[in-house]
Amino acid sequence: MQMTTKLLSTLLVTATLASAQTLVTVNGQAITQEEVDNELMNATQGRFNQVPPEKRAEFRQQVLQQLIGKELIFDDAKKSGVLNSKEYKEEYKKLQERMEKELAIQVWQKKLLDSLKISDKELKDYYNKNKEEFNEKETVHARHILVKTEEEAKAIIAELKPLSGEKLKSKFIELAKEKSTGPSGPKGGDLGYFAQGQMVPAFNDKAFSMKEGSVTTAPVKTQFGYHVIYLEDKKAAVLRKFDEVKSFIEQRLKMEEFKTAMKDKMDALQKKATIK
Repeated sequence: MQMTTKLLSTLLVTATLASAQTLVTVNGQAITQEEVDNELMNATQGRFNQVPPEKRAEFRQQVLQQLIGKELIFDDAKKSGVLNSKEYKEEYKKLQERMEKELAIQVWQKKLLDSLKISDKELKDYYNKNKEEFNEKETVHARHILVKTEEEAKAIIAELKPLSGEKLKSKFIELAKEKSTGPSGPKGGDLGYFAQGQMVPAFNDKAFSMKEGSVTTAPVKTQFGYHVIYLEDKKAAVLRKFDEVKSFIEQRLKMEEFKTAMKDKMDALQKKATIK
């Protein structure tokens, strides 16, 4: 199945070359932005956006060089008569046969899946019986300044104590950039939103006990050092509405029915088949 998907993706990319952005040409053959993007997504299993921004340009260049190399080899292969060789033709025929079977199976399975229908009643029943799945935990948005000693942390807290509101936030960000030894330091200590249990216990417990716009009045000690925490925002736990999760529930129930339908189909086909 994976081979078929990759082959189909390649064919789709090739079909749009005329309208695609051309990055380079190799002996007259265009290599497009779409081809590079497609290879990047395949190489990262669809998670290229999770690659650190500073690495993306390097990855793109590597993929582009690989595609250039493929074009050079393919061009030389054509010139040397590989496409007319017996070995090539035999392997090409085998590939066609494999692709024919895999594509037929893929379309057959899609038709079966598309034929399955889940009623609104089934969807609502699932939602009502499994509401805990759709509970979004309480989250907080915090910043922190991480230092090595308790004395350093206390000095930072003392410097921040007279401030409030935007002045407090602004000064905290400034000190985080200047003094924090943590990786979030350059971002003003920003840790973004996180739910209960995502941080180490001491840090987690303190952050969730704080009021918005406040700073810890004492250093928080963890295995990483001493933290000064600023709580930027709080979001209460919330149950996601049925309409928000309806499509997710439908897909889940469809896949469960698909497994059962596939088993029934396979059992029926085996009974009719001659298997020796």
